[in-house]
Amino acid sequence: MVLTKILLAAALFHGLIAVAARAECDIADSKIEEAILDKPEFRDPANRQMVRDLRSLRDSAFVLWSYGRIEDCERLMGNIRELVATPAMGNLGGSDEDEVDDQYAAREPLVRRGGAKLGRRGEPGATPLIQINEMAPGLRADEIIGAEVRTSDDKIVGEVRNIVFGTKDRRDYAIVASGGFFVPGKDSIVVPIRFLRVSQERETFYLPITEEQVKSVPLMPDRDYDWLSDEAWRTQNDKLFSTKPNP
Repeated sequence: MVLTKILLAAALFHGLIAVAARAECDIADSKIEEAILDKPEFRDPANRQMVRDLRSLRDSAFVLWSYGRIEDCERLMGNIRELVATPAMGNLGGSDEDEVDDQYAAREPLVRRGGAKLGRRGEPGATPLIQINEMAPGLRADEIIGAEVRTSDDKIVGEVRNIVFGTKDRRDYAIVASGGFFVPGKDSIVVPIRFLRVSQERETFYLPITEEQVKSVPLMPDRDYDWLSDEAWRTQNDKLFSTKPNP
């Protein structure tokens, strides 16, 4: 009986320690949102990416906390607090362009690099694809970003890494990160969303052109999205996807 009480007391003690430790990493202590309200630098359009990065770091801290990695969470929170206190992010980090490109390329998911070359469209019982404008209910942004993209002949292209909505001419785009036969990393193509078709499971998007035709599609000219103002480039690019797809 005495031993049982000792074990229960020990368990309760360790439980309280775990709760206390978990509370040590206070995500709210990042003060990111308060800094956005109080510091004009954070509201500068030129620093929008910095704000997105800080919020991503805060999300990462929460993930560490949820897995019980309290010390790692605290270390990351310390970095976040330092960055919030020093919003001149342009003066931080490396500036070597080649190194930046190498680091950027490392963000690309390895599973997409030359992943399964052949899909399952040729299998018996494959369901028909759906035109984007015929979907009900419509697609959410989180169903598009990260989705696999294939050609009309079912060859891997890459995955959707970003989407562009709200252009004046209502021509919305999916930015498809390179994979398969593209150079991994910074290279992407710009695909008009209206020409995409999607599997009924909403897992894979299909271009209306073949693998061979995709090779003639120009890469996205710049990562600052200046091409959105280049009407001639967009018109020429969009024409490459306007062919009638195979069923």
